[in-house]
Parts: sequence; C-alpha cells; structure tokens
Amino acid sequence: MRLEINRVEMPLRNVFRISRGEISVQETVIVQLYDNGESGLGEATQSSYYTHSADSIIDSLKQLEQELREWEFTTPEALWEVAEERLANDYFALSALDQAAHDLYGKRHRTSVFERKGMNWHNVPQSSITVSIASIPQMIEELQGFAGWPIIKVKLGTSDDLAIIQALRDSSDAVIRVDANCAWTVEETIRNSIEFASLGVEFIEQPLPADAPVASKRVVFEESALPIIADESCQREDDVRECDGLFHGINIKLCKCGGLTPAFRMLDEANSRGLKTMVGCMIESEVAISAAAQLAPRLDYVDLDGAALLARQPAQGVKVQHGKISRPSGFGCGVTLNTTLV
Repeated sequence: MRLEINRVEMPLRNVFRISRGEISVQETVIVQLYDNGESGLGEATQSSYYTHSADSIIDSLKQLEQELREWEFTTPEALWEVAEERLANDYFALSALDQAAHDLYGKRHRTSVFERKGMNWHNVPQSSITVSIASIPQMIEELQGFAGWPIIKVKLGTSDDLAIIQALRDSSDAVIRVDANCAWTVEETIRNSIEFASLGVEFIEQPLPADAPVASKRVVFEESALPIIADESCQREDDVRECDGLFHGINIKLCKCGGLTPAFRMLDEANSRGLKTMVGCMIESEVAISAAAQLAPRLDYVDLDGAALLARQPAQGVKVQHGKISRPSGFGCGVTLNTTLV
C-alpha cells in the first residue's frame, strides 16, 4: 500500500462562530490510499478543541507511510486494528486512513460501504444545517439564507440564547435543534430546556462541559424538558457505555472515534442500550461527508452540513441539499477528488 497526503485550505461561505471561537478558512488533510492500481479517499480536518492541527495529522500519517508499504490490504477492519496501535494518540489521522480503506475496499469489490453493511438507502433522515453565533439580526439573515432546509441546528452559548431562539422561531417553522458546545451550567440547561420546549425545539446537544461531574450530567438527564445528546462527551467506543443513563443519545463523528470501523461498532452499542443515534461532522469537504453518510440509513438524526458551508469543494461526492442526502453513487464512499483544487 502507498499513502499520498494533501493539505488543503478551504474557505467558508461565511465566518463560522460557536461558543469557543470562529473560523473563516478550514485547513484539512485529504489522503489517498493506493493498492494494486486502486485508490481510496479519506479526510481529517484540524480542530483546536481536540488539539489536532493539520501539521500534527500529517506528521502522524507520515510515521506510518513506510510500514504501510509492507502491509497487505485485506479489509478496512483488519487495517484499522493494526493502524490503531500506531495512531492511538491521533484518532483524526486514524479516521482519514480508515475512510480511505473503506473507500478502497468498496471500489475493489464494487460495492458501497452502506451496502456492504447490509443497508439500503430508504427512509434516510434529513440533515440539519447550522446557524452559527452572531448578532440576532445576523442569525436571522443567515437563517433566511437556508430557506428550504427543514431542520436548523443553532449554535448557542451566549447571554442572549433565549432571545435568539425566540427570534429564529418567529422567523421560521423549521425544526430547531440547539448545540451549546459545553457552554452552559446545570441550572442554565434546565431553565433553557423548559423555555425551548415551549418553542418547539427538538433536542439539546452537549450543554455541559465534557468533564462536568457525573452527578451534574445525571441531574440534567433527569430534569431536562428536552432530550440531551452527547457530542464532546462521546468521542470513543468506550464512551457510549458511559453515556448510558446520562444522555438520551449520542453524536458520532468519524474524526473523534477513529473512522467508520469504530463508528459502526458505536452504533451497535448505542442501539443495544436504547440510545438515539446521530452522525455529525466538522467543517469538512465531501470526502469526509461522503464517508459519514454511509452511516445514515441506521440513524435517528443526521447533521452533515459541513461541506455545504464551504465556498468551494476539493472533491465531489455525497450532496446534502435542503436537508436531503443524496444516495452515494459509484462504489466505496462514492467520492472523487478535484485534482485542480489540491
């Protein structure tokens, strides 16, 4: 096997703000895994919260390049087990490699990832699109630009959170979900949940910090008027078990858990515990979105708007338009690279 690594800068359509910062350009790492004349694509974007930069992801992958040349490719799962031992400190890099391995395997065996897993593309949930933090008039303007999207996810974590949701509800009849990105206290969460429930909000994502005491998470779980979905609190496979009894559902992101291989196992574990399941994303190109979309037929909720927030694409794959997720075309993850942009 041979690995090709590309760093790509992706400008956003608009500045994207959450409770802990903002960006206007997203740096990402796109990899191509080659074997016997075939190739697969994978991606990992940098994230300051998870302390992964484009440089650190590239450095991790480069440490594996020589070993990859000596390994025989059989299945993505077999490659993941070996690579995880070398990349245990960089699950973003592991995710990019695992996505590429699934894409390569599917192309070799002329099947999509979701079909290989025994799924069909029926009754796939629609995706939300994100309104990021700004002034209320700016957020209303952004919301109006998303006309036709049936589900809106609103980033919160300000002193005006209730006023924001009231204003957005007055401006739209779309389903509203909120994401506090760890910004609230227990008291704020319970108070906001009651107010938001009266405004038709569907659920709250990650209100408390990931390292909040278990007792605090349990109080929120038991007293919230709305379901609570874990994001930052559910990163790896073992976290699913820890979320049981503290959250009503989990948000799986490939970069957090290390790719599709563990993501499918997390779905199995969550289903066995009666937890709702969701797939989320960073601001990513259609490489990573196409990989994450392979989970969609098994999910309760989908948040795969990352590529829709970009000004231009380095790849072509699964499209998310007005909430509808296009069926992956071709084999593997159904994505191809725009070489002129890399």
